[in-house]
Amino acid sequence: MAKIKITNSLVSVGWLKENFSAENLIILDASMKPVTNVGDAIKDTYIPNALRFDFDSEIKDHNTALPHMMPTPEFFQDEAQKLGVRQDSAIVVYDNVGIYASPRAWWMFRAMGHENVAVLDGGLPAWISAGYETAATLKGKPDSRGDFLSHPQPDSFIDSSYVLHSIHNSNFTIFDARSAGRFAGTEPEPRPNMKSGHIPNAVNMPFASVLENGKMKSKPALQSMFEKYKNNRKIFYCGTGVTACILALAADQAGEKNFSVYDGSWAEWGMEKENYPIEK
Repeated sequence: MAKIKITNSLVSVGWLKENFSAENLIILDASMKPVTNVGDAIKDTYIPNALRFDFDSEIKDHNTALPHMMPTPEFFQDEAQKLGVRQDSAIVVYDNVGIYASPRAWWMFRAMGHENVAVLDGGLPAWISAGYETAATLKGKPDSRGDFLSHPQPDSFIDSSYVLHSIHNSNFTIFDARSAGRFAGTEPEPRPNMKSGHIPNAVNMPFASVLENGKMKSKPALQSMFEKYKNNRKIFYCGTGVTACILALAADQAGEKNFSVYDGSWAEWGMEKENYPIEK
């Protein structure tokens, strides 16, 4: 089958099945253990030919104690090449919950300038529900390297100083993807030694609010959620920068272009030893 070009950052399981034999298709399993209760993960079952994309312990910045931070462009490029990713690869990422960890992998590739990448809507559960074939193991890394090249996109991932300068800027809206309880500081943080509350002037948009039955809500529904903020540059954060990318995907689906993910998220902002401003 000829090479394909992905035109939407979200693809259905039907689309993936239809294009399964495409010459340049690469399927990446970006599953990780959910930190919060987001549903049951499917274990030891995979989409055939899927490669492991482990941003939790491998494809990350190994020089910080913060979890799964975005690595340097050079490191990301090397790891992508090891997976056989080429400059013309059409990448579909999925996870074993539905839509949970896969948007993080999608945004990492987008941050490195690779546009030909999409999230599988509904992930592995939707693939199984459609009755498609599964595999008991993942595919091993290929013998030959790909020719993927990193082209870092400015402000795709941002740091705490960027957020600090945006807090009181009316041209920005900061979105917190955590639960309402964690946002308000009435629910304990799942990680030890973390303060409670949220970044000042942030808006709470729990990541589950953009999902429906494990899939992304419709484009009109998402557009209505972002309508109030459509003229502002958006910053998304969460606990560790994973579910913030679900909001980034939702914003992309709504037609938004002007947004960033705060990579350190609450894992950095809420640390006991830090003195960042906090609201409750």
